[in-house]
Amino acid sequence: MNFIEELRWRGMIHDMMPGTEGALSNPGCVGYIGFDPTADSLHIGSLVQIMTLVHFQRAGHKPIALLGGATGMVGDPSGKSQERNLLDFDTLTKNIEGVKEQLAHFLSFSGPNAAEIVNNYDWFRSMSFLDFIRDIGKHISINYMLAKDSVKNRMENGMSFTEFTYQLVQGYDFYYLREHKNCKLQMGGSDQWGNIVTGTELIRRKSGSEVYALTTPLIKKADGGKFGKTEAGNVWLSKERTSPYQFYQYWLNTSDEDAATYLKIFTLLSRETIEALRAQHDEAPHHRLMQRTLAADVTQRVHGIEELNKALAASEILFGKATSEALNALDEATFFQVFDGVPQAQISKERLEQGIPIIDLLVSESQFLNSNSEARRELKANSMAVNKERIDEQFILNSQHLLNNRYVLISKGKKSNFIVVFH
Repeated sequence: MNFIEELRWRGMIHDMMPGTEGALSNPGCVGYIGFDPTADSLHIGSLVQIMTLVHFQRAGHKPIALLGGATGMVGDPSGKSQERNLLDFDTLTKNIEGVKEQLAHFLSFSGPNAAEIVNNYDWFRSMSFLDFIRDIGKHISINYMLAKDSVKNRMENGMSFTEFTYQLVQGYDFYYLREHKNCKLQMGGSDQWGNIVTGTELIRRKSGSEVYALTTPLIKKADGGKFGKTEAGNVWLSKERTSPYQFYQYWLNTSDEDAATYLKIFTLLSRETIEALRAQHDEAPHHRLMQRTLAADVTQRVHGIEELNKALAASEILFGKATSEALNALDEATFFQVFDGVPQAQISKERLEQGIPIIDLLVSESQFLNSNSEARRELKANSMAVNKERIDEQFILNSQHLLNNRYVLISKGKKSNFIVVFH
């Protein structure tokens, strides 16, 4: 597999320094991408860079993931309209451990081109400020630094010296990895081009070594919306921040145009497979084959097959293809995510001791239906269900019907749902 050709057909190249393709023509090159640990989890915006490292390793090269234990204390101004809050050491350490665990799902850490994770705090902690400005700062001019977009875009609103020095600090990362890991390539998002080129210039001036740079485009949605954002905020790789069900639903709900693009960027499916999927999809768009393939592939890679199966089961419930067993298998958090926005009523658990007749439950206890006559009419029509099981007028609710020992789902037909929570 040729790394550049692979990225090219997938639409994953934005800028590339001359000579980069030739330098990568044979396997064995060392390249890196930096990840600033601003949280204890990466979000799906970082997946573009993760997949870049995956393709790099599959092409026979050695990937390095650099975690910014030092740069995270400074804050990257690229693409930011205001200065970020600086993180303390303990928070950064916790964040780094979380990000390390996520990267391990994607990269192989064994074999001749085994991936490596490094932390730039390891080489910056012993360097003094005077050493840095004397040995590094003298090689890059102020004019050169001011010309960078990440600096120019912030000058009117003000920019601290801390953020101004960020490109020098990142540049030194590249220099250090070149000297100690024989790293010849830095990759990143297109907003990182200025910082990356500062590193190549620092290396050229300080050691005369030849190094290269490559960036990927920033992902945008076809409708102009921001990729990786929902009403609830970022879509995270951590299931504690974004549940596997929510994660799966994000990909499932993409447009046809976006799904076609995302299949190339976020999966390892071949060109031929993706083209065949697109052709099948176009024959029956309502089956959403591209979206379902995309959602299953990415969810499994991030969360594993077990969590994917749970997300699939939860999605079936959402579309009315559920059983009481499937409902019982859902954890409480996922249950309430599936039925987000469904009206609820609160009832004391003491009412269950004698059992609650179904008409009382539907009318006086929950007010789901307006009258006893309406309840009888719906029950006779066989349109009512408790936990997706059809019921009749003889049904009495007791504690054995509770899901997670706390709630029940009442349904009228396929689309009208109501949750009763017992406390």
